[in-house]
Amino acid sequence: MATIEVTETSPNSFSVTVHGSQVTTHQVSVKPEYAQQLLNTPHTTTELVAASFSFLLDRESNSSILRSFDLSVIERYFPEYPKAISRYLK
Repeated sequence: MATIEVTETSPNSFSVTVHGSQVTTHQVSVKPEYAQQLLNTPHTTTELVAASFSFLLDRESNSSILRSFDLSVIERYFPEYPKAISRYLK
């Protein structure tokens, strides 16, 4: 099982390190409006990013995840993402 570390590097930007079979680092941006659409519960954007990586890791290896992307891009590859993400927020 992979370990996910999320660090906010500036407002709306995050560095994500995934410790899986290999260690990968990703830069993720999140538009506040998009985060608000997905967060209908009292979670932070940092928690949303971590949950999004859990979602992605259930579908692909960490080495297959884009190195730099906006969180909304996930929906292009996985249309179920907006509805499924609430199950990953704990």
